[in-house]
Amino acid sequence: MYPDIKTPIETGTLKVSDIHTLYYEVSGNKDGVPVVFLHGGPGGGCDEKDRSFFNPTKYKIILFDQRGAGKSTPTASLEENTTWDLVKDIEKVREHFGIEKWHVFGGSWGSTLSLAYAQSHPDRVGSLVLRGIFTLRKSELNFFYQNGASHLFPEAWEEYIAQIPEQERSDMVLAYHAQLNSIDDETRIAAAKAWSKWEMATSRLFVDPEYIARATSDHFANAFARIENHYFVNDGFMRDGQLLESQEIDKIRHIPTIVVQGRYDVVCPATTAYQLKKVWPEITLHIVPDAGHSSREEGIAKLLVQATDKFADLKL
Repeated sequence: MYPDIKTPIETGTLKVSDIHTLYYEVSGNKDGVPVVFLHGGPGGGCDEKDRSFFNPTKYKIILFDQRGAGKSTPTASLEENTTWDLVKDIEKVREHFGIEKWHVFGGSWGSTLSLAYAQSHPDRVGSLVLRGIFTLRKSELNFFYQNGASHLFPEAWEEYIAQIPEQERSDMVLAYHAQLNSIDDETRIAAAKAWSKWEMATSRLFVDPEYIARATSDHFANAFARIENHYFVNDGFMRDGQLLESQEIDKIRHIPTIVVQGRYDVVCPATTAYQLKKVWPEITLHIVPDAGHSSREEGIAKLLVQATDKFADLKL
């Protein structure tokens, strides 16, 4: 990855509805090739290290926190917060900067949103760099939140289910939904931390204590867990498998796309990236043999930077 960029060249807010205001920032070269970074979660927010996937002399690097996430306000708000609201927001950010066409970079939920945005506005996307493909199918949610990853991380799973009464564990996402929307602050925050810790504990091939520590932050966990769960209970506000449908892929088949996928990613298992490659053979798919889900793992980060370097000189 490129050296840390400690200070953006511009920060600001953009009001996108009567309720929501987004935080955004610009780094790198103000006259460079525009690229937008779409963070994970949903509800995860951006991190200053996200700037370092891009060559700062070539790229105008635009990061923003999606509705309810990070520094956007109101925090953890579920109202007017759907996939298609976020797609519209991406367009509002593009128009705010007067950009005709830009590169799009997204991992995990960011890959979902990147695909949804590109399929909605294919003429605005110069390239896609995607990591840890997630398309929000029921089978993907079931693997991670019900029966799958639980077999690989039994000790973390035991902590995750301990929050939920045994008789309610047949649908963990729905059971958590009730607690994450409780009027009791203590119940809500405890559920948010347990939900967030499960994902942080499974995101890397080698478990990272710093990742797990993020789940102990009330502010982060509340937004992350509530917004994620809201999207998952509502099936991502799209048809099951919609993003992989041939008529949707046909809209973006012409867009140069590089996908980086960890072989041992249990949050967004490699089967989804493989399915994407089958319906869209034109993409370049890299499966990293010694990595899990995190974009910070060495093999994944290296390939992501190689991808953004490759597209830096692509004529938009």
